[in-house]
Amino acid sequence: MLLRPRQKIFVDKCVASLKERGNTLGVAPTGAGKTIMLSAATGDILRETGGKAAILAHRDELTAQNVMKFARINPDLSTSICDANSKSWHGRATFAMAPTLSRPENLARMPELALLVIDEAHHAAAASYLRIIEEAKAGNPNLMLFGLTATPNRGDQKALRPIFDNVGDQIRLAELIQSGHLVPPRTFVVDVGVQGDLRKVRRNALDFDMNEVAAIMDRPVVTSAVVERWKEKAGDRKTVVFCSTVKHAMHVTEAFRLSGVEAVLVHGDLSDSDRRLTLARFQQGSARVIVNVAVLTEGWDYPPTSCVVLLRPSSYRSTMIQMIGRGLRIVDPKENPGVIKTDCIVLDFGISTLMHGSLEQDVNLDGKAFHGDAPTKECPECDAIVPLAARECALCGHEFVFPADVNPAIGDETPSPSLENFSLTEIDLLKRSCFRWIDLFDDDSAHMASGFSAWAAIFWFGGYWHAIGGFERNVQLLGTGERVVMMAVADDFLNERETSESAHKTRRWMNEPASERQLALLGDVSHLEFGMTKYRASCMLNFRFSKGRIRQLVESAIGQKAVA
Repeated sequence: MLLRPRQKIFVDKCVASLKERGNTLGVAPTGAGKTIMLSAATGDILRETGGKAAILAHRDELTAQNVMKFARINPDLSTSICDANSKSWHGRATFAMAPTLSRPENLARMPELALLVIDEAHHAAAASYLRIIEEAKAGNPNLMLFGLTATPNRGDQKALRPIFDNVGDQIRLAELIQSGHLVPPRTFVVDVGVQGDLRKVRRNALDFDMNEVAAIMDRPVVTSAVVERWKEKAGDRKTVVFCSTVKHAMHVTEAFRLSGVEAVLVHGDLSDSDRRLTLARFQQGSARVIVNVAVLTEGWDYPPTSCVVLLRPSSYRSTMIQMIGRGLRIVDPKENPGVIKTDCIVLDFGISTLMHGSLEQDVNLDGKAFHGDAPTKECPECDAIVPLAARECALCGHEFVFPADVNPAIGDETPSPSLENFSLTEIDLLKRSCFRWIDLFDDDSAHMASGFSAWAAIFWFGGYWHAIGGFERNVQLLGTGERVVMMAVADDFLNERETSESAHKTRRWMNEPASERQLALLGDVSHLEFGMTKYRASCMLNFRFSKGRIRQLVESAIGQKAVA
């Protein structure tokens, strides 16, 4: 399995920092392939030290999947699991649940570690994690400590610097959106007459006082406006709504239902079984809206979700990023057949995006909090106040025009990419890929790359780009949507199935003339291209042999599409 070029840079930088300083924090948002990078860095350190590593997580839902990914990246390294059901340390890399391992009887059985890895490392300042770190350092004073997180700035303002004194590398959200690994957000700030009141709400140690927020937001006139605006902007989309209190969430859920929209509610007081059933109604059932209170902020992903509604403000940018991030995942057609997702609509009925402006965050290991409003502007058509970077007025639909050389970024004292500025620059994966991509018909309607075991291609048809992959005589649809996203999906398909030996696009054989057998199989086509190479001939043959199946998949995708 191959890392994306950006993943390889991230791993190399973090490993270098670990060797130099003994600890480092890597920051990467959802969609970056955090488990893949964690596995690669851990493997590099274990091969060099010959010791053992523990990889900590605070939830066990994805343990089996993470172990499988680690094994694909490091087939030469053994693994084991330490959780409520198993307490094994026989592997070179042990995946451990922090709540389980932090108990004294389990810590006593922990072997000497060369490396301790903390996934979701913003939890590392918690008492249970600190006990584990202290015990691991007692067993090996030269212990290396590697943390990974998408949100390094904690809401409680606790500093991470006592644990990690440096940041090895940070992948920004804009990079993933520009490279097609996340969809772009389209953000609308909808003022329903409460922004002034929300700015006066008291803040406690963790966030705004949600009871005060509910007193402002939980009113029939406001809730009615929310449902109405949602129907205008995103009524056909799977939607997650964030509310201030349980009572507020109940009223919002009921308002959606009374308007004819099937909606479900999850909150912290639900039992585990009720929560699973409710999520299933949204994910596998007919419910279009899921309303929640501080339950789906972290650790929940349903990629077809393509609208996020904010009915509560957030003091901390990290919380806003987590909420909006629930809608940025790209969809997999195998898991969600017929779903096409090109963006995520964010409807902010509060002041979060006005306060924070950007989905990017600068890492602050010292735990200090910064507040302040982001710059705004006035709509010339209806006088609404909108974020400086807004490209469309949420109230009247007026489109703002930016000069070609102006970057409409908004943020704190240091400008950073705004919520609306992600799709302005597309990273050319055709150049950054480990593989050589060719234009099959020289008209930019079809591109293909081949390895030794697999091939992948993107095709323009029916108003969308379609990613197709072939592996062991199995040709499959990888996705349907925007070009940059499909390019990323197709490239990742090859990354998962090829090695550096088969991928390197500068291999000498690729430029050698096509063989007589290749030319014979291509027939008349080969005479249309003077100097055809072996590699181009190989791609064209892959297309010819699979043309019927490719057409079938593409036509089927268009025929059954359900736009998210």
